[in-house]
Amino acid sequence: MTLNRDILITEVALRDGSHAVGHQFTVEQVTQVARGLDEANVPFIEVTHGDGLGGSSLQYGLSLTNELELIEAAAASVTNSKIAVLLLPGIGTMPELKEAARLGAKMARIATHVTEADVSPQHIALAKDLGMETVGFLMMSHMAPAEKLIEQAKLMESYGADTVYVVDSAGALLPHEVTERIHELKNSLSVNIGFHGHNNLSLAMGNTLAAIEAGATRIDGSIRCLGAGAGNTQTEVLVAVLDRLGIKTGIDIYKMMDIAENLVAPILQKPQEITKDSLVLGYAGVYSSFLLHAQRAAAKFGIDSRDILIELGKRNVVGGQEDMIIDVAAEISKRTLGASV
Repeated sequence: MTLNRDILITEVALRDGSHAVGHQFTVEQVTQVARGLDEANVPFIEVTHGDGLGGSSLQYGLSLTNELELIEAAAASVTNSKIAVLLLPGIGTMPELKEAARLGAKMARIATHVTEADVSPQHIALAKDLGMETVGFLMMSHMAPAEKLIEQAKLMESYGADTVYVVDSAGALLPHEVTERIHELKNSLSVNIGFHGHNNLSLAMGNTLAAIEAGATRIDGSIRCLGAGAGNTQTEVLVAVLDRLGIKTGIDIYKMMDIAENLVAPILQKPQEITKDSLVLGYAGVYSSFLLHAQRAAAKFGIDSRDILIELGKRNVVGGQEDMIIDVAAEISKRTLGASV
């Protein structure tokens, strides 16, 4: 890969990683990690509940700490980095976005299912009015062909998004599929193109490099792989790889290594690795944040969590349908009991 352009990285561990720790981040943890990332010169640091603004709920998982407190703490801890927030229309509200901006958030990432960009115009417009850099975040991008993705990305561009992301929420895309989607968006849009990957098939790094080679300039990573499922593209590794390729990020590699080792590793409840369940997420094309929900449902009904995830994949269940996990588990349990009688 021979490229001479710069890449801007958004660190997502303090948002996507919220899933991996059951949304139990503390103010102290967020403050320490945000301060370290700022000293390492990371351009953007995303901080919210795993499901974005307003995500703390019985359906998605209750936060230990109000996310607005976490956003305020992160914003007060940085000098160079900008704090980003995620908002899913229908979960987060416009008043919450206004409050996040007041507390110091400088970037809004407005996330919709890959076929539902038309629910985002008001939120994108508000973010622009608030003076925030605005990103359109097309989740579960593996569920739409390139032509549909282009159609939806153009909508977000028309609403005012500065950047549009291909989001591999399930970690299900293969490198050639990433290349196709990024290449088509690059040729069809005039705004920045971004990529957000998950490592459920051990392809996050390969897919990220494919995205960069195809023209993406905004890239997400999670330090120490702290993210939903098997985590995201590992930021400190990505920075090192890009440096080897002669691609500039402006991020201090040694400091990122130290943050990963000394600050983030102790937060992890267990090492981020590709387990049987996270592998099934990528294999079946299931939203990565469903992992803990499926495991809890499996334990409740005494069934295999993989069976739940495979069935969710067959039904094309997407983010926002977490209540289906219990329904599916109950159905599988009933079938299993019936077969054993």
